[in-house]
Amino acid sequence: MAKEKSKNPRILIVTPEITYLPDGMGNLAGKMSATAGGMADVSASLTAALYDLGADVHVALPHYRRMFHVETAQLVSEELRKYKSHLSDERIHLAEDRCFYYRDTVYDRGDGNLKLALAFQREVINNIIPRVQPDLIHCNDWMTGLIPAAARRMGIPCLFTVHNIHTQKLTLAQVEDAGIDAAEFWTNLYYSYPPYSYEESRNGNQVDLQASGCFAAHFINTVSPTFLEEIVNGWHSFVPDSIRNEMRAKYNAGCASGILNAPDPTDNPATDDKIPFKYGPESHWDAKRQNKLALQHALGLEENADAPLFFWPSRLDPVQKGPQLLTDITYRFLDKYHDQGAQLAIIANGPYQQPFWDIQTFHGIKNRLAVHNFDGRLSQLGFAASDFTLMPSLFEPCGLPQMQAPIYGSLAIAHNTGGLHDTVDPLDWNGSFGNGFVFDTYDSGGLMWAMDQAMAFHMQPREVREREVRRIMTESLRRFSHKKCAQEYIDLYEKMLDRPLVRDMSE
Repeated sequence: MAKEKSKNPRILIVTPEITYLPDGMGNLAGKMSATAGGMADVSASLTAALYDLGADVHVALPHYRRMFHVETAQLVSEELRKYKSHLSDERIHLAEDRCFYYRDTVYDRGDGNLKLALAFQREVINNIIPRVQPDLIHCNDWMTGLIPAAARRMGIPCLFTVHNIHTQKLTLAQVEDAGIDAAEFWTNLYYSYPPYSYEESRNGNQVDLQASGCFAAHFINTVSPTFLEEIVNGWHSFVPDSIRNEMRAKYNAGCASGILNAPDPTDNPATDDKIPFKYGPESHWDAKRQNKLALQHALGLEENADAPLFFWPSRLDPVQKGPQLLTDITYRFLDKYHDQGAQLAIIANGPYQQPFWDIQTFHGIKNRLAVHNFDGRLSQLGFAASDFTLMPSLFEPCGLPQMQAPIYGSLAIAHNTGGLHDTVDPLDWNGSFGNGFVFDTYDSGGLMWAMDQAMAFHMQPREVREREVRRIMTESLRRFSHKKCAQEYIDLYEKMLDRPLVRDMSE
């Protein structure tokens, strides 16, 4: 069936997760939320911005019935007929497979993610793209890695966003067994070794899904400009050569860029329902002190509104996030600033939680060091209560806590890498610029130096601290916004299409 002539180019966003959809996009839009991280946030904000702009935007999602709070088994025949009619909403396209229906999370911990990815891509390639007939397709991460190859075969421009350096490998035979006719686009995929022929490669020459997405897409982007440069320049040994080489090729061809993610719009202390005392830049001083007392009470810390409070918001992953740098100096730091009452609040899960428990028990410092499993409400209170937020990551494709923190008046302490480099600038409180504390050398000494700098700021007169935090909060609300992030994607779409997304209505 020929595509209806559209005034505006049609954009199809393909994502395995999304935080929300604009209400006007369809009857079920308000129900659709399935999130695991930053990809869900940027997919949601981009879709909303495009929709508000009047663009012809469509979204392809797995049909997570349980997460969308739809239990079709409980519907009678008439209700089921009406429910199915809702699925024909022209802008929301749900990939149907029972492997999605009864899930509670977007991803599995084990090997099940590959099955989910193949089912999703099968529906997108076989059914959704032919129905939507988009002018441009925007794919996200390895779970959509086959789609750029299929899009290139169809002559449709494709943007591929790399959120994380994860990938999966499989054979063409496995792709075909999942119901995808890989023979149609096999030459556009990235293999373990150069393929001689389709038959020769079908059973043994593995396809790299993330590298294939980068290879076949017309344009790629990472979620941090600096992280893209680090990959291209050979940093980070964990990046596979396959992915690095394809990203480098796109970069050298002028077909790669970095676009920072942004915190969710609800991350605003003036409107955040998760914190007991709301505030803005002009009213932060007293409210943050009240929030600090509330967090200290909840965690069993000494209740002291003047105590400098350091907050750890990220998963306790020693491979990436650097919690071992902090355990190396935790007791030494708390002892050094005992007279100032320095405190550390860990609200995070991960394999490195136990060392913090051990330090707390061995030294008997439960009133100075708190360790708590991740809790969404407590974590938001952590931003609102703390003076400083710790982000000593070895590498960071983007990172969100270091952008959330200054919006709440908590200054980031960060290693100078990736998205942290792009978002945290060294604070000069005399010159009144910068928003955090940055260290270059990735070891516990580097982190200790940055935390010492934070304490030097904390010991400045109230008028200096209040002035600088007010400025940083105001600047951060403007700088770290979904609107800004979405506009960069819109500019990139228009560059790829060589025409505006929304035509002048007077034409």
